[in-house]
Amino acid sequence: MKPSVLRIAQWCWCKLQTNLLIPLSGMLAFFVFVWAIAFWSLMGSAYAQAVSAEADGDTEVITFGVVPQQSAARLVEQWGPLLQAWSEISGIELRFATAPDIPTFEQRLAAGEYDIAYMNPYHFTLFHTVPGYQALARARNKAITGIIVASAKWQGDVNHLAGQTLAFPAPRAFAATLLTRSELVAQSIPILPKFVGSHDSVYLAVAKGLYPAGGGIMRTFNSIDPAIRDQLQIIYQTSSYTSHAIATHPKLASETVSRLQVALAQLDAHPLALESFEMLSIDGLQHAQNGDWQDVADLNIELDPRSVEGVQP
Repeated sequence: MKPSVLRIAQWCWCKLQTNLLIPLSGMLAFFVFVWAIAFWSLMGSAYAQAVSAEADGDTEVITFGVVPQQSAARLVEQWGPLLQAWSEISGIELRFATAPDIPTFEQRLAAGEYDIAYMNPYHFTLFHTVPGYQALARARNKAITGIIVASAKWQGDVNHLAGQTLAFPAPRAFAATLLTRSELVAQSIPILPKFVGSHDSVYLAVAKGLYPAGGGIMRTFNSIDPAIRDQLQIIYQTSSYTSHAIATHPKLASETVSRLQVALAQLDAHPLALESFEMLSIDGLQHAQNGDWQDVADLNIELDPRSVEGVQP
């Protein structure tokens, strides 16, 4: 029993004895009285929780999945303020979610576990087909470019990587893996890929000298710890394509999607959203349409959306 409840009971008991002179026997009566106080205290707490739960039930809650390009802690730091601002404006609670690695994130997208998700361009072309995610937004005036980073002490060019093992986030990381690897192949530079789970892991592994080079993108490279970034240099950049998509699952009600779209235009005026935009190295969000990623679809990356499981070598 909480000390506060016991003290209240003792005080009430003394008052009853001194003022009302109720002739009840000592300890037995006292413990009966304590039990009654505790019982009604718990009942009051339960009632308050029930009222709170009923009030919370008026707010729609949806899950916002974020591709795990970086650590979960870093993603929460970057996306938390934006989701709070979007929730306040739309009246819909957006709850952050991610996955331990990109392949697991892909499995959850395929299963439709996220009501709304931030996914790479290739993911959108894949999961727009199955299970049918629909474009909602993308970074304003932003294109995605793959990069290959090496140690700051590296001397030479990308041709010197031939025959070596390079670090990549995951098999289907669009710009960091698919674009960089395809352009190396086009230049007849054979390499062996090693998938390390995230962009941050690539940068850290290269900085530590575990691999001579690795794939990433400009946005995540610019947002890593400067102490790590200063140990690296960009030795290659790919062509640019439409950046990541924010897309909604078809199970969301049209009214919910409409409220999210209306709120989108107001994010630029919200200080929390601006805080996130700065950390994400973007100018803001703009409305998007499914056709915005036609440049990615035209690459004809032939991977079956039903074969997501087991893609991590």
